[in-house]
Amino acid sequence: MVPFTVDADLHRRLNALAGSARASLFMVVQAAFAALLTRHGAGTDIPVGSPVAGRTDEALDDLVGFFVNTLVLRTDTSGDPTFRELLERVREADLAAYAHQDVPFEKLVERLRPERSLSRHPLFQVMLAFQNSGEARLDLPGLTAEALPVGVGVAKFDLHLSMVELRSGDGAPGGIRAALEFSTDLFERGTAEALAERLLRLLRAVADDPDTTIGRLELLSPDERRRVLTGWNTTEAPRPAPGTRVPELFEAQVARTPDAVALVVGGESWTYAEVNARANRLARWLVGRGAGPERIVALRLPRCAGLYVALLAVLKAGAAYLPVDVAYPEERIALMLQDASPALVLTPEEVEADLSGFPAGDLTDGERLAPLLPHHPAYVIYTSGSTGRPRPWSCPAPDWSTSSPGTPAGSPAAPECAPRSSRRSASTSPCRRSSPRSSWARPSWRPTSRPGTAPNCWPPGSTNSA
Repeated sequence: MVPFTVDADLHRRLNALAGSARASLFMVVQAAFAALLTRHGAGTDIPVGSPVAGRTDEALDDLVGFFVNTLVLRTDTSGDPTFRELLERVREADLAAYAHQDVPFEKLVERLRPERSLSRHPLFQVMLAFQNSGEARLDLPGLTAEALPVGVGVAKFDLHLSMVELRSGDGAPGGIRAALEFSTDLFERGTAEALAERLLRLLRAVADDPDTTIGRLELLSPDERRRVLTGWNTTEAPRPAPGTRVPELFEAQVARTPDAVALVVGGESWTYAEVNARANRLARWLVGRGAGPERIVALRLPRCAGLYVALLAVLKAGAAYLPVDVAYPEERIALMLQDASPALVLTPEEVEADLSGFPAGDLTDGERLAPLLPHHPAYVIYTSGSTGRPRPWSCPAPDWSTSSPGTPAGSPAAPECAPRSSRRSASTSPCRRSSPRSSWARPSWRPTSRPGTAPNCWPPGSTNSA
């Protein structure tokens, strides 16, 4: 539990806000609590449980007993309303709910029949309890009595915000004593403390200007804002030298962190050094079979770990890779292979071949069929063919030595792709036609892998069990 206090001045200002909106202080707190949860990603339909005394009948005034019932108050925060607008929504919803507060909560659950789970409450996961009936006192002759909190040691809800309104001797606002109880299965104490601090910050902000939209209310402290904008978002990095090629970038990372994890598939992982060695062996195998600059290698592989090694190997050999999804219809695959005329087609059988006889060191231009230049094509991709015959696009790797407008330093400038109708000549365009029927557009394909589901296409004897 995280205790905190609303000071008397803020209490007074919140009371004034409630009066100007013909609402209660409870409604102001509920609106603020819902806005806080929405800003933390809880959605825009916020159901909050709240206990009510259950003594609407005057006949119960002189009876001793527990008549408390629980209401579920739904708060609609959609559309980024101002806090004043949200307070009006809360007022209307609460008044409608109070009209039915005598309906037993158990009967409501029985009628709605929500999906039940032992891990959560059936209708709400956050509770708001607000006590404004004054502090009860017990005066007995010769005894001094005071109320002490008794904890049960178990959180009944994900979050439970309890508040007790205090009054000074003349009845003026004297502050609010509050506590935020949290489930330790879901929240760390530091997180709960941050929520309490942000709720106080939000209450101060709406007391100052209730016509601010809830999306613009400041929740972060100066230190938190600095951490998000400066600490976590620091993206400055040394830029590679102009003309640096993708294989060289990867090899530089291998030199910096050879033992760091570079690839994870299922329960197995491979370091940068291991991936680099596999790619180097495969690249030499590809060069020996005619792969090199200005040539295409088709990758007819499933989305597995071997696919990433093959991509890197093709780039190390200097060739351009053509991804061929094995789930494509055979007719489309045949069209792509016939149109692109690749020098090689890699399948799982080739990737699984024993390449231990090839050196594992990095390739040099002397081993390639021709020196690798930055403008050489890096990949070829075909359109979906939804408007006719699938068409190939070919682009070099991004220029990692420059940054596009709006991107952090060190981010690659995406290669510019011009349509075939452009008058720019092929010799001056950074994108090169892969066949006489080529047209141009920005490629969007990027291989992905779902760990635990990718098929195995590592060489036999490896430890991969994806």
